[in-house]
Amino acid sequence: MSSKADLRKQMRRQRRGLSAQQRRASAEQMAYHVAGSALFRRSRHIAGYVANDGELDPMPLVEIAWAMQKICYLPVLDALHPSRLWFTPYFPDSELVPNRFGIPEPKMLRRRRVPPWRLDLMLVPLVGFDSDGNRLGMGGGFYDQTLAFLQRRSCWKKPRLLGVAYDFQQVNRLPVEPWDIPLDGIATASCIHVIDRGRTGYSGV
Repeated sequence: MSSKADLRKQMRRQRRGLSAQQRRASAEQMAYHVAGSALFRRSRHIAGYVANDGELDPMPLVEIAWAMQKICYLPVLDALHPSRLWFTPYFPDSELVPNRFGIPEPKMLRRRRVPPWRLDLMLVPLVGFDSDGNRLGMGGGFYDQTLAFLQRRSCWKKPRLLGVAYDFQQVNRLPVEPWDIPLDGIATASCIHVIDRGRTGYSGV
């Protein structure tokens, strides 16, 4: 099993090597699969993200959500808790400003920010994933710390977590830590991998 550091380096290099045309085609194909899913149709409050460092871009799916009158959000860094995220409504005319990592995010108005448990569906960026829904992130722990409350819930687990990735980001097995929050599925250009917690592995739908 490769170390997390080695996997990050490999996957980040591979996705940064894609052409703009390849990235756009993958993003549109991913959006097509997700938009046709029951999970997406049932969800009204949906969080996306601004693609960075070669990540698969969720914006074609966000545009579909806007057209369907769904309410979209983007993550915003919490100034008081640097490793946690809030979510702010995101509209076509929203003004974005760079955060401390240089990633665009909406200007956060305290009265409009939303905690993660108010969302129905969260599109989650990742560096790698495996067939059990384990996710390798960039190493900052932002999503794991923000979503730690899900480990304490046995039912009513909102939001549903859908990783967004290129097909080549799948690995055989990821090392798992106690604080890691698993995904409910992964959306790629080829299909949606839905995690079945009742049995090992996933099925494409």
